[in-house]
Amino acid sequence: MASMSSDPQGGDNFYQQQMMQPVSSFPITTALELPGAVVVQNLGICYGLVVRSLGAGKSIVAGFKSIAGGEIKQYTRLVEDSRRQTIDRMIDNARQMGANAIISMRFDSSDIGQAFTEIVAYGTAVVVANRR
Repeated sequence: MASMSSDPQGGDNFYQQQMMQPVSSFPITTALELPGAVVVQNLGICYGLVVRSLGAGKSIVAGFKSIAGGEIKQYTRLVEDSRRQTIDRMIDNARQMGANAIISMRFDSSDIGQAFTEIVAYGTAVVVANRR
């Protein structure tokens, strides 16, 4: 969990400290709250969006694999990479809003035509502080 100040409105120093935190230390949860923390400010919805295409060559290979059945690893990799990228973009969006955590995080995806897939990660950008 990112380091949390007892004064979430601690000015530029607090904000810069949060912006420099690596993505892996930015707290995200699908729950409505973070254990051990209290939400002191709700900043609104944050999101990250990616639109991807597998590409013609890989689509043909995946099409042949779908006939035989089983996992289509090209699509699995595409979705995994896309989800990671949407999370990174969502965190960047939340940090720009001044957040130090995201609650109620969700994924959604849809097809755009037959060639593209849209994946979005979204949640509520919040400022949290340690529970006293």
